[in-house]
Amino acid sequence: MDEQLLEKMIKEIVTNINKSSNSSNISSNVDISAKDYPLGYNRKDLIKTSTGKRLDDITLEAVMNDKVGPNDVRITAETLEYQARIAESVGRKIFAMNLRRAAELTRIEDDRILEIYNALRPFRSTKSELLAIADELENKYSATISASLVREAAEVYEKRDRLKRK
Repeated sequence: MDEQLLEKMIKEIVTNINKSSNSSNISSNVDISAKDYPLGYNRKDLIKTSTGKRLDDITLEAVMNDKVGPNDVRITAETLEYQARIAESVGRKIFAMNLRRAAELTRIEDDRILEIYNALRPFRSTKSELLAIADELENKYSATISASLVREAAEVYEKRDRLKRK
């Protein structure tokens, strides 16, 4: 890998780390740090499912009585953001960025996530297809961290000759 590409990738990652840690708008009024970890024990009050259920509502009895379904146990972007803040509070900025990337992906349908995953496998996509996915992630879903990752993959795949042959 040439030095310019590596330098560009590192700058983009650092920019995204700084952007993600400074621009989160999910429950920014909630003070959270390492003392709150694990959230499931120390801050149950903060955890809600995508359907609005509280953590205490998720019980075996509720599942058996069909009061809790698959959508009730999906993690939310908000919970992932809380986890990211905890990670940052102990100096784990890269892990925090990965949690924020996961939070972005909660806005995307599962089928589309799987399509993108398959497109990111070596030799499955052209550079223009990967760049189109990155644009979609950024413009349709506001998933800037994920879009950056896909753009980075397009560049690396091009350098390593891992793009789909036309």
